[in-house]
Amino acid sequence: METVLGKSPQKRQVIFLVMLLFLWEADSEAIRYSVPEETESGYSVANLGKDLGLRVGELATRGARIHHKGSKQLLQLDVKTGDLLLQEKLDREVLCGAVEPCILHFQLLLEHPVQFFQIDVLLTDVNDHSPEFLDREMILRIPESVQPGTVFALKSAQDSDIGSNSIQNYTISPNSNFRVVTHNRGDGSKYPELVLGKALDREKEPELIITLTALDGGVPPRSGTVTVRIEVIDINDNTPEFLQSLYEVQVPENTPINSLVLIVSARDLDAGTHGSVVYTLFQGDEISQPFVIDEITGEIRLQRALDYEVHQHYTIEIAATDGGGLVGKCTVAIEVVDVNDNAPELTMSMVRSSIPENSPETLVAIFSISDPDSGDNARMVCSIQNDLPFLLKPTFKNFYTLVTEGPLDRESRAQYNITITVTDLGTPRLETEHSITVLVSDVNDNAPAFSQMSYTLSVRENNSPALHIGGVSATDRDSGSNAQLTYSLLPPHDPHLPLASLVSINADNGQLFALRALDFEALQAFEFRVGATDRGSPALSSQALVRVVVLDDNDNSPFVLYPLQNASAPCTELVPRAAEPGYLVTKVVAVDGDSGQNAWLSFQLLKATEPGLFGVWAHNGEVRTARLLSERDAARHRLVVLVKDNGEPPLSASVTLHVLLVDGFSQPYLPLPEVAPERAQADSLTVYLVIALASVSSLFLFSVLVFVAVRLCRRSRAAPLGVCSVPEDHFPGHLVDVSGTGTLCQSYQYEVCLTGDSGTRDFKFLKKFHSTQIISSNHY
Repeated sequence: METVLGKSPQKRQVIFLVMLLFLWEADSEAIRYSVPEETESGYSVANLGKDLGLRVGELATRGARIHHKGSKQLLQLDVKTGDLLLQEKLDREVLCGAVEPCILHFQLLLEHPVQFFQIDVLLTDVNDHSPEFLDREMILRIPESVQPGTVFALKSAQDSDIGSNSIQNYTISPNSNFRVVTHNRGDGSKYPELVLGKALDREKEPELIITLTALDGGVPPRSGTVTVRIEVIDINDNTPEFLQSLYEVQVPENTPINSLVLIVSARDLDAGTHGSVVYTLFQGDEISQPFVIDEITGEIRLQRALDYEVHQHYTIEIAATDGGGLVGKCTVAIEVVDVNDNAPELTMSMVRSSIPENSPETLVAIFSISDPDSGDNARMVCSIQNDLPFLLKPTFKNFYTLVTEGPLDRESRAQYNITITVTDLGTPRLETEHSITVLVSDVNDNAPAFSQMSYTLSVRENNSPALHIGGVSATDRDSGSNAQLTYSLLPPHDPHLPLASLVSINADNGQLFALRALDFEALQAFEFRVGATDRGSPALSSQALVRVVVLDDNDNSPFVLYPLQNASAPCTELVPRAAEPGYLVTKVVAVDGDSGQNAWLSFQLLKATEPGLFGVWAHNGEVRTARLLSERDAARHRLVVLVKDNGEPPLSASVTLHVLLVDGFSQPYLPLPEVAPERAQADSLTVYLVIALASVSSLFLFSVLVFVAVRLCRRSRAAPLGVCSVPEDHFPGHLVDVSGTGTLCQSYQYEVCLTGDSGTRDFKFLKKFHSTQIISSNHY
């Protein structure tokens, strides 16, 4: 059995519908040629290309090949010229034996598209075998009393040739007593009989030796000879007779060797040695007979195995010879009965080891099946597993094609092990299995998929450049280059976002890096999209959203809004000596550019001219009197207030307050204590301020009330809008919330100061400004 495995032709796709169209066009009648046996190899039988009407080279492009059942390739097709050549010298007797006519069956297979042609080659006989006798010598014992005209049977010669090249005539050497007559059997073969022409006289000639010659009908004829020794014996006037002239028997082909096939029996009416019978196998259909007979009992037994597929019928002749030399004959017809002793055979003509996953119905393999048995033993059923997306379709005689039901999905299953089972319908049933492996090659039909639709990454501000801040990950269900991914940053929706200078991505693994130091106060968060693209053709891609949150660091010191520290003259707060304990002297207003706890501010009195006189509330920066004022208290006081945030480590700023104790806002003149010579110029300005203080004190109080009222009104409006949210709890008592509940709302900040210039004192509301205008107090 010829099997082609593991040889995948050049990759191609055969659409099954087109294949069927050509299969229907396959010739139903065989193309017949005739070749004499013994023709040398390389002999051109015919030009198939011309006979099929194909152009030169079309056989090659269509993948033409010759298919023949058997282990030897007898014919060879030259696909370039179209010539059908003999692969080796053919022997008709070896290939067909006695079968006539000797026809070799071939199939021409065209793969592109699939098409079959039946080719029958008639192998004609040549006279290459001479007639041959089995025995070197024949012995006949003939009584001298035999009358002229008596016929004596002679063993036939054998000739492997057939027709006119087989045995046509028998002759004997010249003698005065005998002549030979040639007769025909029912199967067309010739056999000789010796006819007595003149009575024998044992006393004159006790023994005769003649030569029997068999001649065939070849040109020139071939011949074979045997010596016939005739012994003249005394009178024996009764010839043995068989009970039946024709015996018919059926023998199964699997009958064991030495089994009894048949018992023949003959009787002779003579007595003594002339009545004893000896059985011999006189002549059969083959030179090498598979049967043997017991010469005494007449039992015919099997001496070698039978094979129905080689020979179905045997016709043998049995001779019974008595002691006087007389011979009786009978014919035994033996029919070999077929048993299911041959499993079906499967021959692969074409198989594809790889199929693209998105292909429609695709041809996978072409194969043929055969069974040398007969009847139901040769009827076959072909099948594959039920759970596979493949179909078997009969095409031409016992040829089948294996095709896919539809497109395959490599991601679901990348390999199929298909077992083709061929079962005959004999008893018992025999089967043959043939396995092929089909790989599903990948097609880029799956886009990359991110592990998350959106990613949130965090990075602290003031980071070092090229800092790794996280990564994105995507997978692709395809394989090979179709699953190799490249990551990239996509253009942001916000055209003002300088994404290219903020982050970069590793194209191979999706890791993200910050390109420069980030500033929370300038950019708290930003979003962008990342793309993952495979390397298939065409390439497929997908996107994911990445949000980067900048975490705040405590990198901004508190900034004091009031009192201003960069004025040309320091602000001075006026406190009446009649003030009660807890009297609000002023309020230190400060903000912090950070957020969260980094912007929670606390206040403390760092230094004072008289430590026990004033106090600072830690959570709101209000400076109040700690006790009643007395005449002994100095009129001028200097306070240093420390403003500190809650960051780690904490940052701070200090502010200096000048407080002037007066007897009343209507006092026209306030005496000042002596000061050092280097501060005389500043004290002279204070004198002018005290004079003006009485006139503007009422205006100051009114302005403070208006200011507080405006603040309350705006906060009540902003609260529903979320401008300045007020946390209701979890706010430490010693901290100031700059988000709305502390000194100032981040959305509205004011600059308030009492200045002294040109000898006058005025209360000023300065401009409203945004937090971005804050300058760190570390610069002062």
